[in-house]
Amino acid sequence: MSDLLAEILIILFEVLCCDIFFKIFGKLRYKGWINIIQLISLECCVFIAAKVLSDLFIVKQVVMASIFAMLMYWHIKISIKKSFVLALLYQAMILSIDYLTYFISIELCLVSETAGSKYSLKTVLVILLGKAIAFLCVLIIGRQLREKHTDILVDIDWLKLLIFPIFTIIIIAAMISVFRNVETPEQVMLLLISSFGMIGMNIVVFYFINDIVDRETQMYEDRIFRLQVKNQAAMYRSISENFDKQKKKTHEYKNQISCIETLVKKSQFTKLEEYVRGIYSKLDKELDAIDTNNIIVNAILNTKYQEAQENGIVFVLRINDLSGLRIKDEDIVTILSNLLNNAIEACKKCDVTRRVLKLKFVNENGMIKIGIRNTFDTPILYENGEIKSTKSVRTEEHGVGIRNIIEVIEKYDGSYVIKDDDHEFYFSIIIPS
Repeated sequence: MSDLLAEILIILFEVLCCDIFFKIFGKLRYKGWINIIQLISLECCVFIAAKVLSDLFIVKQVVMASIFAMLMYWHIKISIKKSFVLALLYQAMILSIDYLTYFISIELCLVSETAGSKYSLKTVLVILLGKAIAFLCVLIIGRQLREKHTDILVDIDWLKLLIFPIFTIIIIAAMISVFRNVETPEQVMLLLISSFGMIGMNIVVFYFINDIVDRETQMYEDRIFRLQVKNQAAMYRSISENFDKQKKKTHEYKNQISCIETLVKKSQFTKLEEYVRGIYSKLDKELDAIDTNNIIVNAILNTKYQEAQENGIVFVLRINDLSGLRIKDEDIVTILSNLLNNAIEACKKCDVTRRVLKLKFVNENGMIKIGIRNTFDTPILYENGEIKSTKSVRTEEHGVGIRNIIEVIEKYDGSYVIKDDDHEFYFSIIIPS
């Protein structure tokens, strides 16, 4: 393997690690083939800089960091200032790992300071060992800094992913240590192809897995969007139906007043009393039972209150004036609709004598407090320490609904507690108002 090809491949590994590192802090600016063009441009610029400035160490590092910053700013959606800071951090990390690996190899007498060729077998293996360690460091940094709710891979799966780069590091270190006397060009070529191949496979496997995770994330976000649309459509449909009912009632009231006026004129007071009593009892059933001074909250709570009554569920509420909520309407719909839908469905599976749903929604002491407590009979499923769903026909909606609620809570810097005890489920939310 020629020195030129070895240098091109080593720089390519650095470029791809840089791409992975920057993606931790931002998303791609463009979609499609332009991203490959950007990475090829970065490879060419870094290669030219490395060749031209090979004898000017400090100038070379400054130029390399600047190239990484400018082209990654074109590649990733971040500010130019942040791009320069990340480029400096990445360049410092690469240099530190390379020199640490090199000096450890010298101390262990694995390579000699007076190696004849810049790209001799052992030197290349030491460089590749450094790139493998840098790749592992980037993966660990990404895991620690990436937002948890957007990460599909759980801890166990992520640890499995790390086995391959760790195995690669061990194998390359063993190659440096064991193959001290390589006699034929064929042996040299075999070792170089094996080591470059393992590093390359690490990068390829990562991009394949990352592509799968991106698709899973997109599918998850699509499910969330469909659930939001479904909940909002149900809420707006309820408002529209109530408005239509109100229009019909207005017409009925005119007829009822006319009838009352006729009975009064005819002095049929006994008949009038019966008629008014009948109207009153009917109105008592039809009027909205809940008023929080918030139209959206009223629409959801009254709709779910009626649904609970129809299913024989005792619905206990504690509410106060919610006119000053700072939570967006769509986020209110997300929280209340998901909580109440899950609670009502769980109660419907209980014995008729045990169907109880309690809701607290108050704005007090600078805090928005939402708490729901409901009975259930079907076991609750947990996955990796988080509630997944209850066993029902549409388990995927429940799982997505719960995570959707949590995302809204985190959006407003709130906190939550989920418990289940003695066939009673409890979800408590506190959001600063």
